[in-house]
Amino acid sequence: MNPFAALGLPPRPDLTDDEVRAAWRAIAARTHPDRRDGGDPAAYVAASAAYEQLRTPWGRSEALADLDWLPAIPPPAAAPPAPAWAGAWHAAVLLPARIRHGRPLCLAARAAVAAIAGYAAVLLAGGTPSAPAAVTGCALWWLATARADLAPPPGR
Repeated sequence: MNPFAALGLPPRPDLTDDEVRAAWRAIAARTHPDRRDGGDPAAYVAASAAYEQLRTPWGRSEALADLDWLPAIPPPAAAPPAPAWAGAWHAAVLLPARIRHGRPLCLAARAAVAAIAGYAAVLLAGGTPSAPAAVTGCALWWLATARADLAPPPGR
């Protein structure tokens, strides 16, 4: 049953309480069973049920949703997947701004500590196989801890 049709109203979301009440009163006056001509009890009952459903804004919104009067909206087309290198390229483009807006002096201090520790490892280890491992460890430490000194990427 369409409660809007029972009251002679268009199914619009912007109907006011007064419009619904006025439509109900007009139909009730014409169809009430206590009229001298007997009225139209079936139409009166249908209008009463419709008014009960549409008398509040919430009830009208529920009735509109039940009518399914909106046209079906197709889902948006899926965007083609970005190439694997696009994320790395985007991060590389944003890196100078993230350094500038972050804590560049702390980042430089970390880089200096990593460079001094790597240089000391090379001096102490000499030509042993552990020297490249120590330098790699210093570089990895700098990469792992430098993120704290960068500004967050846009959107976070």
